[in-house]
Amino acid sequence: MVKVGFVKLGNLGISQVIELLVDERADREGIDVRTFSTGTKLGPNEAAVAEEMKKWNPDFSVVISPNASLPGPAKAREILGKPCIVVSDAPSKKIKDDLDGKGFGYLILNGDALIGARREFLDPTEMSMFNSDLLKVLSVCGVIRLVQEELEKVIGQVVQGKKKEELILPKIVVSADVAVERAAFSNPYAKAKAMAAHNMAEKVADMDVQACFVLKEAEKYIPQAAAAHEVMRCAAKLADEARELEKNADAVVRTPHAKTGEILRKAKLLDKPQK
Repeated sequence: MVKVGFVKLGNLGISQVIELLVDERADREGIDVRTFSTGTKLGPNEAAVAEEMKKWNPDFSVVISPNASLPGPAKAREILGKPCIVVSDAPSKKIKDDLDGKGFGYLILNGDALIGARREFLDPTEMSMFNSDLLKVLSVCGVIRLVQEELEKVIGQVVQGKKKEELILPKIVVSADVAVERAAFSNPYAKAKAMAAHNMAEKVADMDVQACFVLKEAEKYIPQAAAAHEVMRCAAKLADEARELEKNADAVVRTPHAKTGEILRKAKLLDKPQK
């Protein structure tokens, strides 16, 4: 039995589904998953939840949070120790070398954009809509499949009997070109639309940094946050168009898990998935 632990501090777009990516139909054998979440907060006090995960003794753990350089996420991964994979957003690139040097794996998702978290603009409804649009972009543009495949590589090593200290962990900064390759588009226009959508999501992050941390006057930061969310909405529409192009050609690549855990593959709707 492979035990995979997920510790969620705060929220990213991919936080909504990450633990589901290893068992999307709830019928996979030989795997046990536990998730500990602190909700929206990610301070050092919240990081103590990692102690509970450590007691469960997973074969490897995943710490997912915004900005992995912050004290809370840093404390959580130190509590868990290795093997541990950090899943985070673009600001975490500044500690990539440090993570590497300490033996942590990482998946840094450039397109998992910061939300426009200004009280005058962001309410639960807006928050939910933004995350829905963002998840569409991450799904269509290949980020979801990349995370699925990289987690499976580590699970496969555990199945093969490798010890914790022997596991080879992913170390990837996920830009638009890296993500879209995993989506395996057959139509070059679909691929182009997906690349545009991912790059727009990256731009949203830049815009919301300005709205949340740089601009001080409400008459400036409120429109900036609203504009960023409009860009994300358009990115989701582009991603949807890319998916529709693939559907029109009956060429949507699907990678379900077999009951025994292997990733299967198919590209025609009525085909059976194959190893």
